[in-house]
Amino acid sequence: MTYVKQAIGKSGVLGIWNRSSLRESALKSLVTQRVKLQSRQWRRTISAHHRYLSTSSSSVLSKQELSYCHNPGATPLIGKTIGQIMDETTEKFPDRDAHVFLRDGIRRTFEELREETDRVSTGLLALGIKRGDRVGMWGPSTLEWVLTQFATSRIGAIMVNINPVYRVPELEYALRMSECKAIVCARTFRTLDYYTMLGEICPELDTGKPGQLDCAKLPDLQTVIFRGEDNLPGTFNFPDLLKMGGSTEETLRDEYENRIHFDEPINIQFTSGTTGFPKGVTLTHHNIVNNAFNIGHTVGYHEKHHRICVSVPLYHCFGMVGASLCGMVHGATCVFPSPGFEAGAALEAVATERCTSLYGTPTMFIDYLHHPRLSELDVSSLSTGIMGGSPCPIETMKQCMTRLNMEDVSIIYGLTETSAVITQTLRDDPIEERVSTVGKAAPHTELKIIDPQTGEIVPRNMSGELCSRGYATMIGYWNNQVKTDEAIDKARWFHTGDIAVMNEEGYVSIVGRNKDMIIRGGENIYPAEIENFLYKHPKINGVQVIGVPDERLGEIVCAWVKLKEGQTATEDDIRDFCKREMAHFKIPKIVHFVSEFPLTVTGKVQKFKMLEEMVRIMGIK
Repeated sequence: MTYVKQAIGKSGVLGIWNRSSLRESALKSLVTQRVKLQSRQWRRTISAHHRYLSTSSSSVLSKQELSYCHNPGATPLIGKTIGQIMDETTEKFPDRDAHVFLRDGIRRTFEELREETDRVSTGLLALGIKRGDRVGMWGPSTLEWVLTQFATSRIGAIMVNINPVYRVPELEYALRMSECKAIVCARTFRTLDYYTMLGEICPELDTGKPGQLDCAKLPDLQTVIFRGEDNLPGTFNFPDLLKMGGSTEETLRDEYENRIHFDEPINIQFTSGTTGFPKGVTLTHHNIVNNAFNIGHTVGYHEKHHRICVSVPLYHCFGMVGASLCGMVHGATCVFPSPGFEAGAALEAVATERCTSLYGTPTMFIDYLHHPRLSELDVSSLSTGIMGGSPCPIETMKQCMTRLNMEDVSIIYGLTETSAVITQTLRDDPIEERVSTVGKAAPHTELKIIDPQTGEIVPRNMSGELCSRGYATMIGYWNNQVKTDEAIDKARWFHTGDIAVMNEEGYVSIVGRNKDMIIRGGENIYPAEIENFLYKHPKINGVQVIGVPDERLGEIVCAWVKLKEGQTATEDDIRDFCKREMAHFKIPKIVHFVSEFPLTVTGKVQKFKMLEEMVRIMGIK
C-alpha cells in the first residue's frame, strides 16, 4: 500500500468518503428489512444444505465439486505500458485505420494517431501536467477523447473518465474527489452546454487566465481545455494544445516514458451509479492492457484484421478497454458511428464500413434487432461481436446469432473494478452454454462462489456471491480506503455483489445481484429468471423485474414491461403467460407498462430509480 500511495500522488486511494443518503426514509427502511430477511433466509438455506450433506453418503466435498476454478491462460501476461503497446502496433500497421469517427468525418491511421497523440502529450507537459497528475476527460466518443486517453498514458498522467451526461453536482463531485488538475471537455452534448455547467461550479472562468484557474470549489483545477476552436474565457481549445509542446517537452516526454512502469495507476473510472453515488475505480497499465488483450484474443482479433463497430461509450470500461485499447493491442480498427448511442447509425456503420464485429449492451442489441432499417441494411460482414454490461436475455442472444450474422458473438461479464472482464464465452463453446451463461473464467483469473454469510465456497450448481482474483483487480477506489476494504478482502478476492451459479464444467450463470434478490414471504426470487422468461412473450420488447414493499409478504414481484411498437396487452395477459410455466410466487403481482427504462449512459438499467418510482406510485410511506 505504501507504493500505491507514492505512485498515485498525495491522496492515493486512502481516505474516507462519507456518502450522503440518496433515498427517503421509506427506502432506507425497505433496504434494512431486505437485508434482515435475506440474512435469515441465507442462514436457513445453508443450514438445510449442511443437514443434507451430513446425511448423505459423502459428507466431505472434494475440491473438484466446489464452485472454484482457475484459468491459467494460454499466453503469458504482458508486462508493458500502453505507450509501449502503441509503439509496437504502429510499427506493425502504420497505414491501417486505427480509429474512424463517422459523424465527424475523421479517420486516423495508427501512424497518424501516434503522431497526434505525441503532440497532445507534449502540450499537456507544456501546461504543467506531470506524472501522477489527474486529467479529466468529459465528453462523448470523439477523436479528442481517444487522443487524451493515449497522451496521458505516455507521460504517466492519470486520466479520469467523466460520464458525458453528468449534471453539475455529479461533475463537481468527480472533479473534487479525483483532484483533477486539468480537464478536457466537449463543447456540447445532446442538450448539455458544458461551458455553462462548468461555469456554475467555477464562476472564476469568466475572468480567469487560461491555465491559471483559481476556483474556490475546485482548488486543484488549473486548466480547462475545450474541444473545437472557440476561444472561451478562461480556457484553451484543443487546437491550441496541439501546438504548445516543443523540444523541451519532447525530451521530458521521452524521459517519462522510459521511467513509467506497467504497475503504475493510469486511469480512474467511476462506477456507473446503478445503485447510488459512484466510486472512482483506479486501474493500472497492467490491468487494462492485459484485459484488452484477453478480450480480443478470445474472439479472434489476433487472427485477422477486424473492424469493430463501437456503440458503447468511451468513458466506460467497455468502450475504453474493450474497444479503443483492445483495437490498439491487436491492430484492429475501431469505428465510432456517432458521439452517443444511435442504433440506426451503428447499423449503417456496419454496412458502409464493412464492420466484422459489433459491440453493445443487451439493451442496445435489442434496439438493433428492432430497428426498422435492419432488413434493408447489409450486415453480412459481421461475424462476431461482444455483448456485456448486464445479463442478456437468451432469446436476444439467439437472434443476434441469426439475424445479425454474429455466429461467433461472445458474452462478457465483469465490472469496472475488474478492468472489466472476468468471464467470457468462447467461439467453440456449446451453443447451450453460449446463450445461457457468461462463460468460464477469463485467462489468468480465479473465480469462486461463496455463501455471503459464512464466506465458505458453495458446491457446484448452488447459488452464492461471485468473487474473482487476479491481475485484473483494481488497485482500489480512489480516496476511499473504507470502500476498498469492503470490496477486496485480505486474500485479494474481489466481491462482486452478484449472485451466480457455476456448473460442473465451470460455466457461470448470473442469476441476479445480491441487492436485487427479492424475498417474498421467505422465498428467494431472482429477477433475471423472470426477465428471461418474459422475453419469450411475443409482444414484449423489454422487461425489468424488481421487488417492491408489501406489508404482509415483505416484498412482491413487480415487472416493468415495454411492449413492441403497435402492440397492446393487459396486466392479466402478462400474468396468464407466466402461469403456464412459472411457480405462483414468481408471477408478477404488479405489471407496470412503460415506454422506456431509466438507464445509465452505458445502457444499464437503474433499478433503484424504478423502485423509487414504484414507492411514489404506490404511496408507500
